[in-house]
Amino acid sequence: MNYKEALEYIHGTRKFGCKLGLENIKTLLGMLENPHEKLKYVHVAGTNGKGSTVAFISNILIESGYRTGVFISPYIERFTERIRVNREEIPREDLARITEVVKEKVDEMLNKGLFHPTEFEIVTAIAFQYYYEMKCDIVVLEVGLGGRFDSTNVINTPLVSVITSVSYDHMNILGNTLSQIAFEKAGIIKNNSDVILYPQEIEVEKVIESACNQRNSSLHKVKFSDIQPIDYSIEGQTFNYGLHENLKIKLLGGHQLKNAVVALETCKLLNLKGLKITDETIRKGLEETNWPGRMEVICKNPLVLIDGAHNIDGVKVLAENISTYFSSKKKIFIIGVLKDKEYKAMIEVIAPVADKIITVTPLSERALSAVELADIIKPYCKDVLVSDTIENGIMTAIQIYSNDGIICAFGSLYYIGEVRRYFENLRPDNISNIP
Repeated sequence: MNYKEALEYIHGTRKFGCKLGLENIKTLLGMLENPHEKLKYVHVAGTNGKGSTVAFISNILIESGYRTGVFISPYIERFTERIRVNREEIPREDLARITEVVKEKVDEMLNKGLFHPTEFEIVTAIAFQYYYEMKCDIVVLEVGLGGRFDSTNVINTPLVSVITSVSYDHMNILGNTLSQIAFEKAGIIKNNSDVILYPQEIEVEKVIESACNQRNSSLHKVKFSDIQPIDYSIEGQTFNYGLHENLKIKLLGGHQLKNAVVALETCKLLNLKGLKITDETIRKGLEETNWPGRMEVICKNPLVLIDGAHNIDGVKVLAENISTYFSSKKKIFIIGVLKDKEYKAMIEVIAPVADKIITVTPLSERALSAVELADIIKPYCKDVLVSDTIENGIMTAIQIYSNDGIICAFGSLYYIGEVRRYFENLRPDNISNIP
């Protein structure tokens, strides 16, 4: 297999859908001699903030001298973003080689009359094999969907389990109430383990506390009241947290201060478990963290921000941050969403913040059309334009843009990747480079 063939095989298994459960992944990993059992983990579940928290934790571990694997989903621009070691994406030739081995094991499963693994199960198996081959000291593992029956939950007890903000998303799979969704997230909590919790709705916390009690696990709830913001700009933020003074992060938004201290507390707990993590490596790891597609300024002239907000809580945070950072600017939004999301509730929150909205259709079979989206937006924002392509939507926004404004593109993460790619081709950051 070459890289192209590997991706065609992986994405070709999408037709087998999403089947939550651990039997298939256990069988597949067993045929690979269980590489996942030879590694140590920090396991991260939640609805929002998982990726940022994973990024903060992994950078602190890297700065502390540990060979650190990272598993995330979905990706923004390249598939290889999902599987990384010490900030380096899996090389294409390694992805192709391991995919070929995994395919052979899948074929063996089918010859035995077993179910075909899903795309996510195959990607998870590839990742575990790669981390084992790379002799990772620790892997920061992001849950794909839910927790209890997610493929990543095949691991033994991690060094620490982390549960970030829990809110409404994927209700058709995880349940219609916060308690039901929290129950699925709490499925990553193992017996006699340690759990770091992002403080949140009482009904969520009750479910997490109950799971910890049932499994004799220790719950460590982060104290957000100890966060003292000092300064912020589009370049980043400075804050104090407890005895830690003048911590700096590049990520924007008050929610990222919370994600940063969740990561900080996770690493302090890892230190108590024998890892050598110092206040200085915590400081440096936080400061070195980048996380594409989340309140990210990708161009300064014109001023362009992208954000992967794709559920109601994510959009609420985006609206708050836009008002905080850019209150006096004219706001042009480029919006593209998937039809299986709560897009009506999202529009009710974000549309009143906008001066003008341009709708686009994400490149996905699950996409809501730009025309349908525009019809939903019109009762909330008078100035709505429909664009036939993402590129034309960007160009329209640029033509309308003035120096007292901001362009904000948000919605589906894959669509955000398209916007990011467009602006990456513009160097230096100047509107004169735009055709």
